Amino acid sequence: MVRWKNIIALMVILAVVATVTYFAIPFIQQETRLGLDLQGGVYVLLQAKSTDRAEVTDEAIRGTIEVLRNRIDELGVLEPIIQREGNDRIRIEVADAQQDPETVLALIGKTALLEFWDEEGEPVITGANLVNARALFSPENGQPVVSIELDKEGAAVFAELTRRLSGTGIPIPIVLDGQVISAPVVRAGTVITDGKAIIEGVGTIDDAARLAGLLRSGALPLELEQLEVRAVGPTLGKQSLIKSLYAGAFGLLLVVLFMVVFYRLPGIIACIALNIYLLIVLTTLIAFKAVLTLPGIAGLILTIGMAVDANIIIFERIKEEIRNGKTLRSGMESGFRRAITTILDSNITTLIVGIILFAYGTGPVRGFAVTLVIGVLVSIFTAVVVTKYLLKLLVNTNLIKNTKFFGA
Repeated sequence: MVRWKNIIALMVILAVVATVTYFAIPFIQQETRLGLDLQGGVYVLLQAKSTDRAEVTDEAIRGTIEVLRNRIDELGVLEPIIQREGNDRIRIEVADAQQDPETVLALIGKTALLEFWDEEGEPVITGANLVNARALFSPENGQPVVSIELDKEGAAVFAELTRRLSGTGIPIPIVLDGQVISAPVVRAGTVITDGKAIIEGVGTIDDAARLAGLLRSGALPLELEQLEVRAVGPTLGKQSLIKSLYAGAFGLLLVVLFMVVFYRLPGIIACIALNIYLLIVLTTLIAFKAVLTLPGIAGLILTIGMAVDANIIIFERIKEEIRNGKTLRSGMESGFRRAITTILDSNITTLIVGIILFAYGTGPVRGFAVTLVIGVLVSIFTAVVVTKYLLKLLVNTNLIKNTKFFGA
């Protein structure tokens, strides 16, 4: 007996996927940021100078480069070029910034010196006591704020400060780069002993995220003087992008043909899940403000194969169960149950590698790790959840009873 409820549900899902894809493609095309090799960006040449804190040495230059990299590309998804030139110069190239070079210069030049002042206007806590800083929305009023966490020494000083000023109405000025950005008053009976505080009045959530990044990266070890700023063109050009897109489209077409020819209806379901996979991965990368380079395109094509691999494991298990005499419905359930362990084992090991790369890598290595982890998590979701649900709906319609439509 044909189950119209399942048929309608399947048709609605397919219609929603098609509609989302139709509207998502222009959005992805517009919002995707291309890298230095495909679009160019801004070039900045800086001269390092000694300060009261440090002389221009190899170690100081390396520390300055590390701070700059953390400020510009904390997650490693922007893939800037930050290199030493000569004894005391640093070259920076950032993609997709030729429209607003001042943004890059402002980010580079900030000192992000954080101080908490006591009632006498003396700094008692500095950025050296900072453990972590992150941007979030205040649960009280929904406004963007920066949440900071102090180390043990800073927390002890802050606890004593809040205990002393609790209920007095005297504010605790929070000063950034010599300017008071927030002056909270400690409520009566309140003593903050965990070293956690909130910086308000930071502007938009993007401003809060930028400030949190600056606070985490700390002050520059050396003073930097701007020598040259100019726009740079792409190192590879538009032709390379077009060829890469053609290669990606051809590879995707081959994957689709393979799945349909070898696995019939489940192969079509896998292609729909693959479409959902690509939408989620690309929109996630856009949310992370990642730039797409030529190696990134190659990596994206590679992740498509990884996403299909999980579906192949599932479908082969289902074919085995059907050959052993089980019905489509029981064979599908048993096939998914037997395949899930293998899929999770293989993907968890890849996730561990990605987490290690992110924890210990820098620059493009961290960017690759972010892309890898996103790709693995989304591939697990589409294979275990999306593919299974769609295939279950298809089988439960009772429209397909011949096992040949399942490649068995």
